[in-house]
Amino acid sequence: MRNILLHVPHREKDRFAAHLKLIWQAPNRKLALKWAQELIAAYEHRLPKAISTLEAGLEDSLSYLAFLSLDARKISSNNLIERLNKEIRRRTNVIGIFPNPESYVRLITVYLMEYAEDWSASKAYLSQKSIEDIPTLTAA
Repeated sequence: MRNILLHVPHREKDRFAAHLKLIWQAPNRKLALKWAQELIAAYEHRLPKAISTLEAGLEDSLSYLAFLSLDARKISSNNLIERLNKEIRRRTNVIGIFPNPESYVRLITVYLMEYAEDWSASKAYLSQKSIEDIPTLTAA
């Protein structure tokens, strides 16, 4: 969404962003594509760069809608990754200067192992039932 809004004039950003949010908050893929086509038709002449950016990434950005049983808010966002990166920065800033690259890697590895253990045991981001309901993808 940020990449698209780079090409939108400031005075239209709020309105355009509201329309974009509707696309990614749609309950199903068919409705999301319909709203995207309406947005494209309304703005293709006024904001051609923004619309071409939207069209280029639309299919990839809607891939989370294929997983019906998962909470779309959790898998459509990168908040989890951003939070993890913020925590890594916080821990490395405390150290300041590392004596060598290996010490940095060890610190991050230990933290990620601890994080993965907590995530899989107690703070499950996705329920076990949701994971079991995901259809297995096989190579054709």
